[in-house]
Amino acid sequence: MTDDWDSRIEAAWADEALDDLERIRVIDAIASERAADDPRALFERAGARDSAGLEAEAEPLYRAALAGGLDGELRTRAVIQLASTIRNLGEVEESLEMLRAEYEKSAGTRLNDAVAAFYSLALASSGDAARAASVALTALAPHLPLYTRSVTGYARELADPAR
Repeated sequence: MTDDWDSRIEAAWADEALDDLERIRVIDAIASERAADDPRALFERAGARDSAGLEAEAEPLYRAALAGGLDGELRTRAVIQLASTIRNLGEVEESLEMLRAEYEKSAGTRLNDAVAAFYSLALASSGDAARAASVALTALAPHLPLYTRSVTGYARELADPAR
């Protein structure tokens, strides 16, 4: 059932013919096949609402999914998405705390650059543009064909100008 369930969730996300509310209905229907407190089902329901701009409805679902024990990349994705949602809802400090911790925790993982992107957005929202640029440039530097060392140095300088 898991492979089929996952495939149907992926298909709902990929179906460009669905508008936001239809996608919510489809994902809710698929999610209802699992227990009401299933973390993965809660995560998918939250994401559908978040994608539709219904952040206030998404927030408690993300929190319940995380409390229910998501792990691995799904947990990281839920942290990113919840932190982004609450930043959009005006809870910048909580968003920063979540993303700062996840940025450190996810170092060396496939999703670390994604965490860095949202951490940068939260830092910018908090008014810390230099630190936001530093985090973004640190994530970008390894992907540059040239100037990796220079950009990394400039990123450190932005974060700590006294260096």
